[in-house]
Amino acid sequence: MSADTPTILATSGGLTRGRRTLLGFGPLLHYAIELSGVSGRPPKVCYVGTATGDQDWRAMQFTEAGWAAGVDVALLKLFTMPNVDDLAGLVLDQDVVWVEGGSVANLLALWRLHGLDEIFRQAWTAGVVLAGVSAGSICWHTGGTTDSFGPDLRPVTNGLGFLPFANGVHYDAETQRRPKFHQFVAEGILPGGYATDNGAGLLYRGTELAEALAEVPGQAAYQVSLVDGEVREERLDTRLLPGA
Repeated sequence: MSADTPTILATSGGLTRGRRTLLGFGPLLHYAIELSGVSGRPPKVCYVGTATGDQDWRAMQFTEAGWAAGVDVALLKLFTMPNVDDLAGLVLDQDVVWVEGGSVANLLALWRLHGLDEIFRQAWTAGVVLAGVSAGSICWHTGGTTDSFGPDLRPVTNGLGFLPFANGVHYDAETQRRPKFHQFVAEGILPGGYATDNGAGLLYRGTELAEALAEVPGQAAYQVSLVDGEVREERLDTRLLPGA
């Protein structure tokens, strides 16, 4: 099974503390799996940890969380070399790709070096659900705010661009996130776009926003646009997912 239209779930959440494991799959990640339409077998989720340097301990935590959730986890690693001969075959065999947070600037550079930008586009159009948190959210957009270059947030403008919007993450949790996102939109460095509080996500069908979602009560997503030279922010109707 695969999603019936190209689908991206871009989040500032998705993982939680497990009952018997350090990590657990939260409602947003479970929803990404639901979007794939898989039934009759364990879902296949590919964990991509490029943004944190493919740390083995983090990959193992995610894998254990997947086992607890009844999910078959595959790992896509680029350090110190790709862990499989056929990266495209690995990605296209999945129901969901989940991209970890970290350095979105480094992630984008390495993905392009290894041809993953085109592989992920192929997977997206084939119905593999693309999802992730933080850097794993910004990457699908044209860009966003990032601490990839240092503690003072800067814009990243060379996202994969599957979605023609800017993306703001951790909108309520880090003091620079909202004002810097507004600043870069006002200056024309970033286009208008969408932002998520911690625990919220954005569902895109094709290149259009379909729904805003939350796995934490009270958290929300926002549309940020430039109208007549003024930045405007609108809190979106945000559906609380089951299990939140």
